[in-house]
Amino acid sequence: MLLRFEAETNIGETAEAEVTGEMKKIEAVIKPFKLDEVKEALQEVGLQGITVMEAKGFGRQKGHTELYRGAEYVVDFLPKVKVEIVLADNLVDKAVEAILTSAKTGRIGDGKIFISTVEDAIRIRTGETGADAI
Repeated sequence: MLLRFEAETNIGETAEAEVTGEMKKIEAVIKPFKLDEVKEALQEVGLQGITVMEAKGFGRQKGHTELYRGAEYVVDFLPKVKVEIVLADNLVDKAVEAILTSAKTGRIGDGKIFISTVEDAIRIRTGETGADAI
């Protein structure tokens, strides 16, 4: 969100300044059984909207071997859940802390959190932009 305002300086000139309301996007890849805990923790922080997608992937876990009808096979991609949140810059630390504490099991494969900058957001229904749209 970009706000522009003009201010008169003490020597009679007009100065223009910009104030930005920055937004961030948090993408968290977590274990599926932790989704309810993460959702509740984010709601306690005051976040209203999240997007959740089923995903498959692997990191250091590198999958595992399973036995099916007497035959061994390798499961390379493990089930995960990807949670996406777009929020005001000032809420990022609270949201990350909520995800960290609620998604952590202490075992390999707990997931990752990625944070990136969002340039703009537009609410389709009303046309609102920036932080007002989220």
